[in-house]
Amino acid sequence: AGAFAPAMLERLGVEVIPMDTELDWNFPHYNPNPEDLEMLHAMAAKVRETGADVGLGFDGDGDRCGVVDNNGEEIFADKIGVMLARDLSKLYPNSTFVVDVKSTGLFATDPGLAANGAKTDYWKTGHSYIKRRVTDLKALAGFEKSGHFFFNAPVGRGYDDGLLTAIHVLEMLDRNPAKSMADLYADLPKTWGSPTMSPHCDDEKKYGVVDRVIARFQDMQAKGEKVIGQAIRDLVTVNGVRVTVEDGTWGLVRASSNKPELVVVVESPASESNMRAMFKAVDDVLRENPEVGAYNQTI
Repeated sequence: AGAFAPAMLERLGVEVIPMDTELDWNFPHYNPNPEDLEMLHAMAAKVRETGADVGLGFDGDGDRCGVVDNNGEEIFADKIGVMLARDLSKLYPNSTFVVDVKSTGLFATDPGLAANGAKTDYWKTGHSYIKRRVTDLKALAGFEKSGHFFFNAPVGRGYDDGLLTAIHVLEMLDRNPAKSMADLYADLPKTWGSPTMSPHCDDEKKYGVVDRVIARFQDMQAKGEKVIGQAIRDLVTVNGVRVTVEDGTWGLVRASSNKPELVVVVESPASESNMRAMFKAVDDVLRENPEVGAYNQTI
């Protein structure tokens, strides 16, 4: 991405302040991962230093995009997806969007999307799963919390492209000239969400652990046991388990598709304390399995 993104953006008329765009296979600064807080923090610091309108960060091969607003606030990719879905569904009412199970619950509850007739399909996390689902449902776009965004005809060609994602972000800003990136972010209903957190778990053990975690939450639901003091409203097991309680707070556990790790995400539309309580509740269930190791990052 460092070889192409700056030139492409400049040709579109953007004033580009390059950051870590010199190609170096040693990756001397940080892991080029738009989900990684170290990279997002570095982008945020650069935005605040320069007064930029937006920060755009890509992974090494350029198929993912991360965004920082003009205040230097990191916006997780699933929230960017909601913002783009709001913008695109104004142009294309009654569109379908596919999102992965790690993504914010706002896709299902946002009044802006509902007003535009947008429909959301929560599906399995993974590049190939989301791309296939977008094609099968003839969805307008698909979004993953990891920063893979798939734009289908007429706004894309169905595959994930971080540079095209950047263009859609810029077009969204162009269509809202009176609002900054921070303003558009502030327009979303408030939720408290975690980054993607990954505790170590060996490849040959992780799927068995996830099966036990699914069974544990199913047993809790069957017995009427409460999570963070609330009844379990819903369990989604299309990809690991996503447990949602009465106020909409949810937690997800799934096995990573390509690393010896599990994946944990939590979010609450009610409060930060409920988000943190859900993380503790999910982690307590995980810790019943000695195969689960330390997290790569946490809240």
